[in-house]
Amino acid sequence: MRNTARWAVTLGLTATAVCGPLTAPATAALRAPSALVLTVGHGVAAAHAVPERAVTLSCAPTPFGTHPAAREACAELSGAEGDFGALTPSDRVACTREYNPVVVTAQGVWQGRRVTYERTYANECVKNASATSVFAF
Repeated sequence: MRNTARWAVTLGLTATAVCGPLTAPATAALRAPSALVLTVGHGVAAAHAVPERAVTLSCAPTPFGTHPAAREACAELSGAEGDFGALTPSDRVACTREYNPVVVTAQGVWQGRRVTYERTYANECVKNASATSVFAF
């Protein structure tokens, strides 16, 4: 029953993130929608991980959502042209070699095109160093 409740929350956040921008004023219709649901959980793959945290991020017409740093995350994604794999990792962070896998996912729409992203990091420190502010929640 616990997993059912978690997935219900995740699907609810997805619907809010994807459908929310569709109710924007007509002046925003010139911009392609960008609405994502980002999750973080422990495990080697999203299929086997339990989502521990989930946030919504919408970048058009303005940055908003439940992401704590929506403006910064949208700016970083815009700089990477929506390519999560191109986010620049920080080389100033020294992490331990502890293996406690953390998986991150992103699903939704980026500038009008469907996005699905999943990546597993060795531990929380490596995730925080690699994913900039996008997955820092």
